[in-house]
Amino acid sequence: MGEATLDGTTATRRTVLTGAATALGTMAAPALARVAERRGTGSNEIVMMNATDLSAAIHRRDLSSREVMTAHLAQIDRLNPRFNAIVSRVDGDALLRQAAAMDEDAAANRFHGPLHGFPHAVKDTAPVKGIASTQGSPILRDNIPAADSLVVSRMRKAGAIFLGKSNVPEFALGSHSYNPVFGTTHNAYAYGRAAGGSTGGGAVALALRMVPVADGSDFGGSLRNPPGWNNVFGLRPSFGRVPSVPNTDLFWQNFATSGPLGRTVSDLAMLFSVQAGGDARAPFSLGDDPAMFARPLDRDWKGGRVGWLGDLGGALPMEVGIMETCTKALKAFEAIGMTVEEATLAEPASEMWRTAVALRHWSVGADLQGFYDDPAKRALMKPEAIWEVEGGMKLTGPQLAKASEGRTRIYNAFAAAFEKFDFLVLPSAQVFPFDASEHWPTEIAGKAMNSYHRWMEVTLPATMAGLPALAVPAGFGGARKLPIGLQIIGRRHADLAVLQVGHAYEKASPWIAASLPSALQGLR
Repeated sequence: MGEATLDGTTATRRTVLTGAATALGTMAAPALARVAERRGTGSNEIVMMNATDLSAAIHRRDLSSREVMTAHLAQIDRLNPRFNAIVSRVDGDALLRQAAAMDEDAAANRFHGPLHGFPHAVKDTAPVKGIASTQGSPILRDNIPAADSLVVSRMRKAGAIFLGKSNVPEFALGSHSYNPVFGTTHNAYAYGRAAGGSTGGGAVALALRMVPVADGSDFGGSLRNPPGWNNVFGLRPSFGRVPSVPNTDLFWQNFATSGPLGRTVSDLAMLFSVQAGGDARAPFSLGDDPAMFARPLDRDWKGGRVGWLGDLGGALPMEVGIMETCTKALKAFEAIGMTVEEATLAEPASEMWRTAVALRHWSVGADLQGFYDDPAKRALMKPEAIWEVEGGMKLTGPQLAKASEGRTRIYNAFAAAFEKFDFLVLPSAQVFPFDASEHWPTEIAGKAMNSYHRWMEVTLPATMAGLPALAVPAGFGGARKLPIGLQIIGRRHADLAVLQVGHAYEKASPWIAASLPSALQGLR
């Protein structure tokens, strides 16, 4: 790699490594011995560690941040050219210099937080100071933010070292991560198949051990479908749990939310404890202490009740194998002492879809209106983005009022169902990962899909209700044995309970950790 100049100085790889060695030299002798012992095992063991274990090893000084960065950069160099999960990469020498600085702080017992020294790729929708934030759009190809967003600043303060961005669909629209700036991200378990979106790059980088944890955001399933399709975990938090700052509209734009992904629920919860927490700039943010998410998640669920919503009473078409795989996965709830019964929502699926389309038109259209109004920029927008803006322009005040009333009915329908059940469960998508050369599925089980996101209709009820929803792996099904997940939906603000039941589900499903992508075979 070339020279690093991020802070105005110049350093070659040789001087960076020398500086890191000097920093390590200030460690206590026992820590040095443990590091030397670890070096004999190579980098594979490092990238295969769970994030909680990795954090503990760094804080014990069994591992240096430089070693952790070196191992993950090697993994990225090995796999990213094929899978295309991480984009806008930062120069490796600069990253090693940042890691060496983290080691100097560790030697002085100045740990930044649970992410101390973690290599991290921020989703390419969140502003990161000094790194291109394109949202996958050629309009923003050269956009270099001058400041971090709130969630990014929290991760930076906790010790994360940003090595680049994770790939997304253009403007994060659709659950298939491809765009004209960086190209297509491929599924970690099935190269040539879609990775999901819009957090597709993050889920794939996580599954392939390019990063220890990943961040994302979710409107129509972006923290749920990519994890389900890549055998990892993702949480769409309660509305207000992770404040959206900066934001031009703090009152009406309340559908999308940032959140965490992890290879285990505990890993995810560790990152969530960093992301969550109130902020005075966000009027609806929740002020609960986020440290609760970093505590042990073990809890007895005997006697708990799970409501299986399935295909919403036959209203949602499902690819063959989805329902079979997901219902088989429900046995894990029974294994931890819970009962599973069929459940329904009082609001019809057709009405929920109508509500979601109107509010999405309005929300997405408002975000992209400025680009649309410029003919030169409009020419660079994909058809789905233009469709959202033009749909929003057609909405009237009474139509928006009616849609808001529909959203209220959705919330009330969930509240009624939670009078009987502790959690409600749905599939994370209506299809398995499809061919990556397709824009989006145009039909499911013989039923035509009339929009680019209709095949993700199953994720929208939880979004509209503002409820916490944890995506967990459900298994591998269909003719090609492809991955799919479940959404575990909790009551209002019950993020912790959702994590706790997801942790118990994970412990009852040891096949999750054992099911590695073929690209990782031989690393463990």
